[in-house]
Order: sequence, then C-alpha cells, then structure tokens
Amino acid sequence: MNSVTVRTLLVRGMLAGLGAGVLAFVVAFLIGEGSVDSAIAFEESASHDHGHHGGEELVSRTVQSTAGLATGVLVFGVAIGGIAALAFCFVLGRIGRFGARATAAFTALAGFLLLYLVPIIKYPANPPAVGNPDSIGERTILFVGMIVLSVLLGIAAILLGRKLAPAWGNWNASIAAGVAFVAAMAVTMAVLPQGDNTPKGFPATDLWEFRVASIGIQAALWASFGLLFGFLAERVLEPKRVADRAVSAAA
Repeated sequence: MNSVTVRTLLVRGMLAGLGAGVLAFVVAFLIGEGSVDSAIAFEESASHDHGHHGGEELVSRTVQSTAGLATGVLVFGVAIGGIAALAFCFVLGRIGRFGARATAAFTALAGFLLLYLVPIIKYPANPPAVGNPDSIGERTILFVGMIVLSVLLGIAAILLGRKLAPAWGNWNASIAAGVAFVAAMAVTMAVLPQGDNTPKGFPATDLWEFRVASIGIQAALWASFGLLFGFLAERVLEPKRVADRAVSAAA
C-alpha cells in the first residue's frame, strides 16, 4: 500500500469518524445527559450540606450539554477515525483474506474492545461531577495505562493466533489466542490498584444509567465508524467490486 493510498484512507477515516461522532453526539445527548445532570445535582447538594458554595459558572450547563458536548464528541470522533484508519492500513491482509469492509468491521470491533470496553471493566466510567478532584491525575494515569496494556496484549494475542494457525487451524488458533488474552487481562486487572472513588450515598441507579449510557455512546461511535469507513475504504481499494455491484443493481 503506497503513501498516497494511506493518506487517502486516513482522510476518509477522519471523515468517517466525524460522521460517527455526529451519531454519538445524538446518542449522548438523548441518553447520557440525564445522569450527568443528576450527578451535578448530587455534587451541589453535598457542597451545600458542607457549607461550600461554588463560584459563578464560566460556561452554562446548557452550553456544556450542547455545543460543548458536540465539540468534544466530534473532535474525539475525528481523532479516533484517523487512528483507526492507520490501524486498518496495518492489519489489511495480515488477519486473513478479508475485504475492505470486513477489515474495517474488525478494526472497529477491536478498537471498541481494546480502547474502551476492556479498560472500563477495571476502571468503570463515572459522571464528570463525581469523584475526588485531587485523585483525577492518578485515575487518568491508571486508565491510560490500562488502555496501553489492553492494546499491547490484544496485539500479542493476534500475533499468537497467526503463529498457531498453520498447525492448529484458524478456528482453534483464534480460540487459543482469545483465551490467552482473557487470562492475561485477568492477571493484569488483579495486579493493578483499584481506581473507583464514587462518593458514599451517590444513587446507584444514576451511576448505573451513566455507565450504560457511556457504553452505548461508544458502541454507537465504533459501530457507525466501522460501517462508514468500510463503505468509503471499499471505494478506494476495491473499485471494480463496487462497479460490478452497481451494474448488478441496475440490471
């Protein structure tokens, strides 16, 4: 794959990430903002009970939940789209005889699992207003470290599966690699320190709803990215297949 093709796929990956970010923003606004509002109300109530009064808001809650949320999600979507597009270029042809769409779907699924779902099993998401602000640096380091370990162990599992495939067959090699990944992650999670500091008395229902919404937002982002990028990448890498499909549809 030459540099021109890689650059083209990178741009299309960022565009797909932007489109996925739009959908993720809609999902976040519809299902995520309610639990965030509840967390803010809990924090304000706790501050008043302890005689603490916050200063004037620099940015209103309305702006935070609309323009602020949209900006954050869209920038995140574009960044993730670019990174995933480069990962797509690397794995294309190295994980089997899959076409552009199937490889894009695999890349999106791996991104969702390794960059988000596996790390939050150890360090689950909390609403922005919840948690001790003094420990935010430590919690951030732990979460980023968990992401790095998840990605490295995921890559190791893929390499292990490829090494075992000639002797064991693709199916058995994939199962063995998956079991090895789960075992390695279980040991990693047992060794790493805990990072959850949800305050006492915080409503369990609100916390559960926020974490479910967080998973839903990420799932919507990665699923839509996989579909959009697969559609765009196929037109770059497999124009003949796209043309043949168009002819068949018109016939």
